[in-house]
Amino acid sequence: MTETAEDLILFLNSSPTPFHAVSECSRRLTNAGFMQLKEEDYWEIETGDRFFVTRQDSSIIAFQVGSSGPEDNGFRIIGAHTDSPNLRIRPDAELKNDGYSQLAIEPYGGVLLHTWLDRDLSLAGRVFFEAEGESTYALINVKRPILRVPSLAIHLERDVNKKGLSLNPEKHLFPILGLENCSRLTDLVGEEILKGERSLKSVGRIHAYDLMAYDMQPAEIIGPNNEFISSGRLDNLSSCHAGLTSLIESSLEGESSFTRVVALFDHEEVGSVSSRGADSTFLEDVLSRVVSSTSKSSHQHFARSFARSTAISADMSHGVHPNYPDKHDRNHRPVLGSGPVIKTNVNQSYATDSETASMFSKLCREVGVQPQAFSSRNDLACGSTIGAITSARLGIRTVDVGNSMLSMHSCREFASSHDVEPIVRVFTKFFKNP
Repeated sequence: MTETAEDLILFLNSSPTPFHAVSECSRRLTNAGFMQLKEEDYWEIETGDRFFVTRQDSSIIAFQVGSSGPEDNGFRIIGAHTDSPNLRIRPDAELKNDGYSQLAIEPYGGVLLHTWLDRDLSLAGRVFFEAEGESTYALINVKRPILRVPSLAIHLERDVNKKGLSLNPEKHLFPILGLENCSRLTDLVGEEILKGERSLKSVGRIHAYDLMAYDMQPAEIIGPNNEFISSGRLDNLSSCHAGLTSLIESSLEGESSFTRVVALFDHEEVGSVSSRGADSTFLEDVLSRVVSSTSKSSHQHFARSFARSTAISADMSHGVHPNYPDKHDRNHRPVLGSGPVIKTNVNQSYATDSETASMFSKLCREVGVQPQAFSSRNDLACGSTIGAITSARLGIRTVDVGNSMLSMHSCREFASSHDVEPIVRVFTKFFKNP
């Protein structure tokens, strides 16, 4: 176990939602000397400057401007995503059924549904409301167990262990909030707003919210030798933490000739097609504004900058499962605790090619890390990442990598604490190499 792994635990426990993850990233960047920009403002940027900008509170891009213009030395980018599959609360959520108060949910992303049963759940997210005559918003985190999705007793479904559990998300996944007439979501949300916004005397109408359930069991380092991490949202907050940590560590040692960038996007788990997803203009807008501020603005400079750039798309990888080894290609079975994984797919679900795989392998060797390789079985569908999107949108050479894990998309995921520090070391080398 390393200090880096312990710091990842703190990061995970501070980030129950993408909004909280971006808030925690902003706090860490500010403490490291980065200043916040707003997209609607005019940017004045000089070499060596360190800035970050958020979009709609759940995506964030941080950068340190290089000593040379991007058209001469390009950008080095690490990208990841802030969202994870979970249960999200519908706009008109309150239900009364058979003596219980329940909340209507909608599954977000590829949720492993059964893993949300029989867990002590809480609520967190972003709320827009009326207060003292004005519309405003706040992040809330209830931080105590208030929801539960009880499973059905085996006495009422005797053959479940033989036939398997089948869940209809419209019928079987609505969590219980309380007994009928005892609990109201709006009252609960109002109370939480007042706890966090102590300057407010009262909360008026709740206009809208982005609320999601999360498992109250905290992220932990477990195992007889502290070799594992058990947590929700490892996919992909672990990669967010690695990219952010490497940017902060490298920036504190001074500027480089190239511009360092970390881009963390929302909505990867549902395809990235949104105003703040990887398929939006967010990254292109930020990089173009850096080019415009540090050199003569022209299409030539933009094209030259992107052509000289390299990106690492960081997203967790499937480790081989000892109970299901046949789910992996026989020569591509990454093992937890054995180093970062280079992910390849000839059909371009991953952006890796021989050039970028060679680049990342060289970085690993330079810091004493041995990379692993992953390629999906031919008879199983391959997942996707933001790597192919970034590469296609901007024409930037990209490699897809990530630490291996088990229980991907479960309410409670599983990875190795031994992998946390090595990938940060490789990413930091990426930001330091001449």
